[in-house]
Amino acid sequence: MLNKLKSLAKQLKRELAVYRLVLKHPQTPWLAKCLLWLAVGYLLLPFDLIPDFIPILGQLDEVIIIPTLLYFALLLIPAALIKECREQVQQADVSSPI
Repeated sequence: MLNKLKSLAKQLKRELAVYRLVLKHPQTPWLAKCLLWLAVGYLLLPFDLIPDFIPILGQLDEVIIIPTLLYFALLLIPAALIKECREQVQQADVSSPI
């Protein structure tokens, strides 16, 4: 169980690094950049569309809104660009000392 959590945390860290590179890349469409920033902003800001004290729905809005924004942003970004950014992150992981 602990190994699964560590693996998931490492994968999440890698994906965030990929999104950071995609945001900085000049070939990323502006609409995709806006959607990625909206997803990050919604995750970090203290207010929600549906308050968290409402049972089930309060937590469900983050589970639905953030992945939806990420999904549409990734649809707009060329696959070759995402692949290039993933390779850069993977190379950085390999070259960094453990």
